[in-house]
Amino acid sequence: MLKTALVVKGKSGIDIFRFLQQCGKIEIVGLACADECLELLSEDERKKFFITTDIEKISALPEAEIIFNTTGDAMIQQRLSESAGSQVRLEELTPRSILSSIIDSREQYMETRLLKGELLAILNSVQDPIEVADAKGVVKYVNPAFTRVTGIPERERVNKNIFDVSPQGALAQSLIQQKPVTGYRTYVGGSDADVVSNASPIIVDGELFGAVVVFQPVSDILKLMDELKHSNTIIENLYAQLDQISGSHWTFEGLTGQSKPFKAAVEAGRRAARSDAPVLISGESGSGKSLFAQAIHNSSTRKNRPFIIFDCSAVPDSLQELELFGCEKGAMPGIVRTRLGRIELAGEGILFLKEITSLTPYLQNKVLELLESGSFKRIGGDHPIASQVRLIVSAGDNLRLASLKGYFSEELYRRLSQLEIALPPLRKRLDDIPLLVEALMARLNRKLGKNVMEVSPRALQELSQYDWPGNISELRNAIERAMVVTDGSVIEYHHLSPYIGRLSSREAPAIDDIVPLDRMEEMMLKLALTRYGDSLEGKKKAAQALNISLATLYNKLKKYSS
Repeated sequence: MLKTALVVKGKSGIDIFRFLQQCGKIEIVGLACADECLELLSEDERKKFFITTDIEKISALPEAEIIFNTTGDAMIQQRLSESAGSQVRLEELTPRSILSSIIDSREQYMETRLLKGELLAILNSVQDPIEVADAKGVVKYVNPAFTRVTGIPERERVNKNIFDVSPQGALAQSLIQQKPVTGYRTYVGGSDADVVSNASPIIVDGELFGAVVVFQPVSDILKLMDELKHSNTIIENLYAQLDQISGSHWTFEGLTGQSKPFKAAVEAGRRAARSDAPVLISGESGSGKSLFAQAIHNSSTRKNRPFIIFDCSAVPDSLQELELFGCEKGAMPGIVRTRLGRIELAGEGILFLKEITSLTPYLQNKVLELLESGSFKRIGGDHPIASQVRLIVSAGDNLRLASLKGYFSEELYRRLSQLEIALPPLRKRLDDIPLLVEALMARLNRKLGKNVMEVSPRALQELSQYDWPGNISELRNAIERAMVVTDGSVIEYHHLSPYIGRLSSREAPAIDDIVPLDRMEEMMLKLALTRYGDSLEGKKKAAQALNISLATLYNKLKKYSS
């Protein structure tokens, strides 16, 4: 195993990091993030690997045998050269170079698979007769179809010399000539089977290892060529469109909230994950529809399969069908090879259609056809392609109204709304704001390099009384802006007021104003639990900080949760 350290930047760097994890001969021992891409890592990745933002630390790892710089930044490469020890190799690695290496080594990879014997499992399942001999002509393998077609049992063929049993056959001729023999009409030696043979020598690095022959009608040969062409098309498209595959990182356990509306939505999401039916996630902009879609995927039986995102609102109407359903070669100008759409790329995984109301009526009908028939056609295609993809779609709260007014397909709405999850807006779950703020500060501290740990009571009151028309997205932006301007560890009221105070629909009473005692008590309870946590130990500390008993704390929590 090659012990490897990486220096990465942005999403492309994280993609390279995850790609190299799958390589069997590479062991990643450390990761340096040259920008804010640290937040793109999952919690499991942060725990599993040594991760730093310090280039010098990664270059000083004693176990690293090679350091890959994936950023393309010459200054970073210079810093690595100056700080890395003489025993460490330094290499530059980019997505383009990885893809180029994959393509250049494709033929070598196939030959290696053959040498390792992996091809034998495939040959056993092929319905066409196959016979393999070594360089001396000794038959080493025949598949079950060989016996079925020729009537010659395996025991009577294997270990016999092909020059004795079938000297005029295509296999013997290919060994003699050391070149392919195709379309060779002959009788199989030892039988009366009249076949068309295609034989080819097995040559690796210029050395003859043997030859293989396949008996089959010409029509079957053409069929195999078409299937191989299709497989190559899939491979080319997958590598050419890697950026279209979006990792799914969120889980229900990672979502933040304890309010009743939020818990109800999470429970509905968990039920949806146990089904294979289409899911409609409705809610206002910024309410977390994408996160719920990812959580459903990661809780479903399809979690190890692709999760593909298609943002209907971000793709022009003229390109939606091409991107979603794909296109046959030559069916559109500039399409020089078959192009796979998002449905085909998702395979047996999940396709998440964001803002489905932005789909054209024509494509709404094609999506309905996909749901009803389990198949679709590419642009220019004549034959349906079977699909087992599961759909998750998102839309605003007005999808039903849009269907009633004729702006959205009523049939498609009925199919999607059978399993609907309505996400509450943030103004309906203001009790979750202390928890959300705490979670946001933890993530943003890593991104911004800050150490902000608290929100002042006045600031928390301002956050809890604002209507949040932009929902969680707006809350995140407000917290991030406040953290940028604060120099200490506490977000104060004046840090937030420029961003949310002027938008508030009502005047929030300040802490130094007269506030009802029960309201103040509720705020202090929330602040204490936000600071110390909701566990038993956290509640004990909260009670101590509030100078009340644990029993009194529970009574008050019960009072304000009713």
